[in-house]
Amino acid sequence: MENVRAKLFTIWCWTACGLSTAFWASVSIAGSFASGSGRLQHYCMRRWSKDNLWLSRARVEIEGLENIDRARPQIFTVNHSGLHDILSLSAHLPIQFRWIAKKSLFKVPFMGWHMRRSGYIPIDRENPREAAKSIVAAAMEIAGGVNAIAFPEGTRSRTGAIGEFHSGAFALCLRANVPLVPIVVEGSYRVIAPHTLRVNPGTVIRIKICRPIDVTSYQKSEKKRLMEDAFAIMSDSLAELQSRKQPDEELWDPVRRWIKGNTD
Repeated sequence: MENVRAKLFTIWCWTACGLSTAFWASVSIAGSFASGSGRLQHYCMRRWSKDNLWLSRARVEIEGLENIDRARPQIFTVNHSGLHDILSLSAHLPIQFRWIAKKSLFKVPFMGWHMRRSGYIPIDRENPREAAKSIVAAAMEIAGGVNAIAFPEGTRSRTGAIGEFHSGAFALCLRANVPLVPIVVEGSYRVIAPHTLRVNPGTVIRIKICRPIDVTSYQKSEKKRLMEDAFAIMSDSLAELQSRKQPDEELWDPVRRWIKGNTD
């Protein structure tokens, strides 16, 4: 019976999330013709994220908001283990920001066009010469006042562990000469079970915004050292967040209790 209930919730959740996505994407695209700043698109992304977090019955706990400097741009590096990383950050970071993404994604029909209209920042990973050009261009944009978020692993982790970093975001940070703020997200990969579409309601997603790293103490050639320092900070913070998980903490959610047949 538990599997039947879980399947029913999963079908309902994906259907409702699909409708929410269609609605907010339509509003965002239509709005992009009136505003090319990306601010309206960011609002739509925030609303879409809140809808989908609620529909999937995920609870977000966030700490370290005092490490966000609203007076100057910052680059945020985040570990990536699932779709709900994006949803959680979009819904709960109290600032305008743009995603840093690999340039190849901007070539995907429809999605890539919308990413450009929203002001996302492309980084070329395939061609070293073009990569250098894209970093220079992105650094100018960020130094001009744009907050940006990067997933330095480049792909999702299926286990929740932090994978190997790519250097692009760190080279960009040194070029733009803005603080680097490590962020750790724990629990996102449990919302949608890896290699399945099953949605697990009641998942607690914990976010920790770490203290900014002052990049002025690094030379522009020291992107590897900066990357290693950020990796160490994020690994330690992830381990600390993982230690907070409690047995059956998902049972705060009535839908999870219904699936489990727990009516207490």
